[in-house]
Amino acid sequence: MYAIIKTGGKQYRVSVGDKLKVESLAVEAGSQVTLSEVLAVSNENGLKVGAPFVEGASVTATVVSHGRGEKVRIFKFRRRKHSMKSGGHRQNYTELKIESIAA
Repeated sequence: MYAIIKTGGKQYRVSVGDKLKVESLAVEAGSQVTLSEVLAVSNENGLKVGAPFVEGASVTATVVSHGRGEKVRIFKFRRRKHSMKSGGHRQNYTELKIESIAA
């Protein structure tokens, strides 16, 4: 059984027991979160696709931790102008553990 959920502007395929890193959520570590934007649910009866979301479907997850991702290096260079600019970015994330999928 799996579900396709939408959170933080991205879509994820999740199953029970999966751990995934999503865009930062404003919840404390150890608390439960219910994700109601479920785009599709697959179980033994087949695939159920929503338009745009499946009615009555939800995914329950536990917040494992918060963190920051790998640093992305940004380097801008203009040839023959003696112009260089360097920077970086680290995106915040929330790690979730999927507990249950309710169709």
